[in-house]
Amino acid sequence: MLLPHNSARYPSSAYQGINPGARPFPGGLPMAGSKLDSAGFAMADHDASRAFSHDPVMRDEIIALVADIPAGTFVDATLGGAGHSSALLAACPQLDLLGIDRDPMALAAASERLASFGSRVRLERARFDRLGSVLKRLDISHVSGFLFDLGVSSPQLDLADRGFSFRHDGPLDMRMDPDAGLSAHDVVNGFDGRELAGLLRRNADERFAGRIADAIIAARPIETTTELAEIVVSAIPAAARRKGGHPAKRTFQALRIHVNDELDQLRPAIESALDALVVGGRGLVLTYHSGEDRIVKDIFRGRSTVNTPPGIPVPATEPEFTVLRPISRRPSEAEMATNRRASSARLRGVDRTRLAA
Repeated sequence: MLLPHNSARYPSSAYQGINPGARPFPGGLPMAGSKLDSAGFAMADHDASRAFSHDPVMRDEIIALVADIPAGTFVDATLGGAGHSSALLAACPQLDLLGIDRDPMALAAASERLASFGSRVRLERARFDRLGSVLKRLDISHVSGFLFDLGVSSPQLDLADRGFSFRHDGPLDMRMDPDAGLSAHDVVNGFDGRELAGLLRRNADERFAGRIADAIIAARPIETTTELAEIVVSAIPAAARRKGGHPAKRTFQALRIHVNDELDQLRPAIESALDALVVGGRGLVLTYHSGEDRIVKDIFRGRSTVNTPPGIPVPATEPEFTVLRPISRRPSEAEMATNRRASSARLRGVDRTRLAA
């Protein structure tokens, strides 16, 4: 099955329950410039797995941490191009994979990349906060492990027409799911100054949020990513532009998080994954900024603590979960030197030690 050439929207039904062994996208997802057949569909002359390839952050550390978990289903809740999952399946023959992503381009690439693992793989198009309902629909009551990699995939940043990057000229989009309603264009051109400044502070700790919001409103309408990046740069004092990376980085991050509702989805998604984890199973989360990391840290701390009533000297029971030590891990210096997108990553993990009473 091939999708219409350069389609602005992708049918959700086409990606439900993909079986990579069936290779549903023999030529990969159509890319701009594809040759068309007589029906107006892109011909199969592109490789989606190459188009969506990137270096998975802390791959070796993650594989080492899941190598000895019990046999069963492993959930990659942010599948992307399946960089982590392909390595995991190769290294852990006791595990099958449930891969979830809301980006149809990612699912097409993952389907190609994981085809050789056949029936060990099931892919689902969904937001990760729908994990509980996906598991129920597939009649999966328990999972042996899970991974959430909360960073944006390299191809999403590198493909200009996705609208994620301040470095490439493209439309203000930033939707991981192209069927979603709200885009970055809607936010940039529709929110008032207070709303814009609030999301910049909340999602990116942007200290010049008010100045940036005022500059955006004064420059409307804003149509492209490079227009927005230039406006943000002009709003930040010259001295502040010379440190901390590109001045527009935090604004683009804040908009992406808001457009994709990332922070509000995170808690219910991780809670569902923890509820399904078997005793001896392990859950891992890769975060890339402080807002995400605070949420993950709070969830793991809460689920690994027993609230003891006043006057009782010791907990009546052991906690259901134990936080991995050290409580967070960072990429190696070597990885950060070769993969700049790994520089802000932080890995946290938790083990299930007993079932709820």
